[in-house]
Amino acid sequence: MTVKRLIWAKYLNAGQTCIAPDYIYVHESIKDDFLKTCKKEIEKEQYSFENGNYVQIINEKNTLRLIALIEKEKIYHGGKFNIANRFIEPTILDNVSLSDEVMQDEIFGPILPVLTYKNIDDIIPIIKSKPKPLSCYVFTNDKKIKNKVLTEISFGNGAINESIMQVSNSNLPFGGVGDSGIGSYHGESGFKTFTHYKSILEKPNWLELNLKYFPRTKIKLKIAKFLLKL
Repeated sequence: MTVKRLIWAKYLNAGQTCIAPDYIYVHESIKDDFLKTCKKEIEKEQYSFENGNYVQIINEKNTLRLIALIEKEKIYHGGKFNIANRFIEPTILDNVSLSDEVMQDEIFGPILPVLTYKNIDDIIPIIKSKPKPLSCYVFTNDKKIKNKVLTEISFGNGAINESIMQVSNSNLPFGGVGDSGIGSYHGESGFKTFTHYKSILEKPNWLELNLKYFPRTKIKLKIAKFLLKL
């Protein structure tokens, strides 16, 4: 189920969504099984224009940009492309390192780098060293791992054991943090974000305390601190 949800989310719109999984960290003990299952899921879905479940890359410029990110020796599955048709098949990259070009910026396309880890504590600092992501997805039944990721990594929105579908719930505020955006919208949150609240203070003219005016005295300071509860 994990792979089914991830593969759908990654290759929806050929990966051209701002909340698509950009890369995946998988525990080294299950990497081989994970990759095999991903390949089977892609083949089962038979992504193609003819099947109506795949689309072109938005333009030739981005097609060429994405092709340049595919290192042939790291292709686990896919990698074929057609520049004229702006087509890049669902591609999985294995043995990826953080220094690879594909890991330097948002991919926004049908390329999925897979990295491995031994201990969750090893990768959290790595993720935190990068710009804060718009979305983060955690696939686990371990409450400790789930809570650790949610509390230690700053990101705009996300899901547990799901991907992309958080945006379909209009009751969940959607937005980023840091470089991935400011503010959030959807439902009430959207109303508050796009509404300007004017702060207005109105006072009557029939009374004016001398507290804020000169001369300053110790008594005035004492009264002011009391009123402001300092």
